[in-house]
Amino acid sequence: MPTTILLGLSGPSSSGKTTIARLLRDILPRRTGTFILHEDDFYKTDAEIPLNATHNLADWDCLEAINLPALSAALAHIKSHGKPPADLQSKEDLNSVGEVDVDSGVLERLKARAEGLGVSGDVKVAIVDGFLLFSEEMREVRDAFDVKLFLRTDYETAKRRREARSGYVTLEGFWADPPGYVDKIVWPNYVKDHRYLFRDGDVEGEADEQIVGRLGIDIMPDDTQGDLTASLEWAYGKLEGALLELDKSRI
Repeated sequence: MPTTILLGLSGPSSSGKTTIARLLRDILPRRTGTFILHEDDFYKTDAEIPLNATHNLADWDCLEAINLPALSAALAHIKSHGKPPADLQSKEDLNSVGEVDVDSGVLERLKARAEGLGVSGDVKVAIVDGFLLFSEEMREVRDAFDVKLFLRTDYETAKRRREARSGYVTLEGFWADPPGYVDKIVWPNYVKDHRYLFRDGDVEGEADEQIVGRLGIDIMPDDTQGDLTASLEWAYGKLEGALLELDKSRI
């Protein structure tokens, strides 16, 4: 029976979750069997996506758009078996990630560090990325993770990056954000679901250390925002620490 580390990688839309997830997967040795599970692969069908009553727009950024029982079942399967369910097919990898601006020297250095960890072949790493993994209404999912990393980006950056995307492959077709979608749907939902993690509810301000500490969530340091290389180094450091702790506990 493999020992599986579940890493949850969350944060606002366009904060770099999928990019960091893929880079971490590529850094870790092949023997860890590292793979990625995308929360976006658990969207309901296009017809089931709820309408935002205020703007009469499909709301792809709310909890009700996600098939939560299916996501929870997949995480339980991964924890038990060290691999995703056989019938799970990802559509997320059909979506564009965009240009990856990361220092190649740092990338190679992290690969060397990971190779030198000496992690045994029965330790598996599953990286789960998603925009709602740590919301209060997702407690069951949130509590399943062994490592919880929260990426940050400010409103202006999130808006610019999201609006630069061409769209998204869905279960039944393709979705492109209509004009104003970030301001009407994406950012307000992000604030609503994550303000509890920050002092005075200011998602662009300081984290509430008491709350994130109690929940075991590591929030990306302010000085790494906008720097993919620094963000990757931070994320890898947290994962490496978890792997070392696991190795120590198995002695």
